[in-house]
Amino acid sequence: MQINDVISIEREGPLALIVIDNPPVNAAGHAVREGLWKAVEAVEADDGVEAVAIYGKGRAFIAGADIREFGKPRMEPILTDVCNRIEDCTKPVVAVLHGSCFGGGLEVAIGCHARVAIPGVKVGFPEVTLGVIPGAGGTQRGPRLMGIGAALSIITTGERIGHEDALSCGLVDRVEEGAPREVALRMAEEARVGALPCRKTGKIEVTPDAEAIEATKAKLAAKAAHLFAPHRAVEAVEACTGPLEAGLALEREKFQACIESPQRAGLIHAFFAERAVEKIPEAGAEPREVSVVGVIGGGTMGSGIATACLNAGLTVRMNERDEEALGRGRDTVGKNLAGAVKRGKMSEAKRDAALERFKPSTALEDFADCDVVIEAVFEDMGVKRDVFGRLDGICKPGAVLASNTSYLDVNEIAACTSRPEDVIGLHFFSPAHIMRLLEVVVAEKTAPEVVATGFALAKKLRKVGVRAGVCDGFIGNRILSHYKKVADYLVLDGAAPHEVDTAIEDFGFAMGPFAVSDLAGLDIGWANRKRLAPTRPAEERYVAVADRICEAGNFGRKTGRGFYVYGEGQPEPAPEVAEIVAEEREKAGVTAREFSKEAIQARFITAMIAEATRVLEDGIALRPIDIDAVFLFGYGFPRHRGGPMHTADVIGASELVARIERYAEEDPYYWQVPDLLRKMAAESTTFAEMN
Repeated sequence: MQINDVISIEREGPLALIVIDNPPVNAAGHAVREGLWKAVEAVEADDGVEAVAIYGKGRAFIAGADIREFGKPRMEPILTDVCNRIEDCTKPVVAVLHGSCFGGGLEVAIGCHARVAIPGVKVGFPEVTLGVIPGAGGTQRGPRLMGIGAALSIITTGERIGHEDALSCGLVDRVEEGAPREVALRMAEEARVGALPCRKTGKIEVTPDAEAIEATKAKLAAKAAHLFAPHRAVEAVEACTGPLEAGLALEREKFQACIESPQRAGLIHAFFAERAVEKIPEAGAEPREVSVVGVIGGGTMGSGIATACLNAGLTVRMNERDEEALGRGRDTVGKNLAGAVKRGKMSEAKRDAALERFKPSTALEDFADCDVVIEAVFEDMGVKRDVFGRLDGICKPGAVLASNTSYLDVNEIAACTSRPEDVIGLHFFSPAHIMRLLEVVVAEKTAPEVVATGFALAKKLRKVGVRAGVCDGFIGNRILSHYKKVADYLVLDGAAPHEVDTAIEDFGFAMGPFAVSDLAGLDIGWANRKRLAPTRPAEERYVAVADRICEAGNFGRKTGRGFYVYGEGQPEPAPEVAEIVAEEREKAGVTAREFSKEAIQARFITAMIAEATRVLEDGIALRPIDIDAVFLFGYGFPRHRGGPMHTADVIGASELVARIERYAEEDPYYWQVPDLLRKMAAESTTFAEMN
């Protein structure tokens, strides 16, 4: 019996199977909600039906909400009413879960009278990652099944768990092998005869757990004080010990507060950014086959890239200049894989298989059969030109030659070969086996199928590939170089480095700019500044504080000292830095002044947005949302703020222009209004309209 295009009922004697068929992942859109409601009505009215099971065709039970409905007016029936209708059914209803069962899908499942998981299913409430809370009973029925402590852990973090954990915490009642339809039929029969216990979740009494609630509040206050949704989730869960109807009403109130929060808009924007960046001019080109990857360089970056490729099931050849360096690279890769095993991200068998595919070598000639070669050597054009010149004579026709350069001209690198169409930039971020961003840098002569190969490799490595044009620093590092200067100017003009870091961390970044510099290694920025020194305009203010720290042999965490001192406890500001800053202020004739936290944040973010706008003007980034993706996935921009360009729209173009003009009264060379931003202010347009 077909209810609508996506919901049907199958009959087997006294059993009814409600079938969800809404490809690709059975998202809980309006048609699914409406169909489920009508299907439950139909089976309840049918005197021949004694038990019911709900299962999904294809890849999932119900993977979650339908993203196509995000931001649109809600359509009846809402999911809360559907879940209530299922629970109120007078006949036992069993949910059979396979593939993915997240958010609204899990709320449908816990509205049923029993839940049976097929091995491999993943379940969870990821709503907080989108700036909301479960809004169809998750905060009320979840604790009734799992207990308050387990429910808080899953709901406030968005954690996704497998079938074993779901069984142990009480979220599912049983685990059964088999195809979804087969299991659904079997479980419906067991429910009919009473072999599978069924109960209405909303009638289960919850044991109060004030300790778990207070512990969760304390944890959120310490680690997520700036986030809105997780705190509302705790408030909703607190109501689960009362009547279901009252709890659902409070849950809906908290859900609506999240909907109206600016954080929700930022998180939804971040969600869509990951998908938007896949739309590139070369999307129609056929990517080349990649099964063997060569990595030149066994340092931190090269080893991380090799690890990422091994994790993706690729065969990896690593090259270093001598056996000693190769041994260090081999050991680092081994430690990376061992760490994955320890964290439960990889089995020992998969680790062993990865190591068998790992082929370290000191002979570049061993790269002759590689499909892609990724150079990750020292950031020096002469060194890179030499490497690519050698690769040109060794690699097979059609091999993609990629540079992991952070700043250098990929066009110049490509010109060293007889096949510039095969050359591309693949800018990984450290640690490369963990960080999700991959800038795919397209040179003037890069072939479309090579660009497509870069994006296909990013997907295989589970990274977010973002297309970038060629300029010094591409998208991310070009913008970073600009806003890092304003951090330096803030210090020269009166703020302490730790004050700047604290203000930026309060904005939502995990680390401030000076702490990040220490982590990356101050010597890296020092080398880049020396490279650019000959072309630095005389009228540009230059702050030498970091240079002087490096001259003393202090490069940050790697040497135990930089802007901060690193020991066993928390890092402390290095006292000598204050002395250096005072001396540099005296040299520059600067009288120190105070900056509020808000003033620091405003200058820092405005500088970021200004340079990002110029990157867009220059065509280095395709769209504003690509810039947002770069900063969300590679630079720690707070996800709930959506990225710098989304933040720019929140601030408004007119306010940004006014800020820059105000700051330009102090430093007209650094602070200049981008033409595009001035045009946007005049026309009252937004970056969102350009995506």
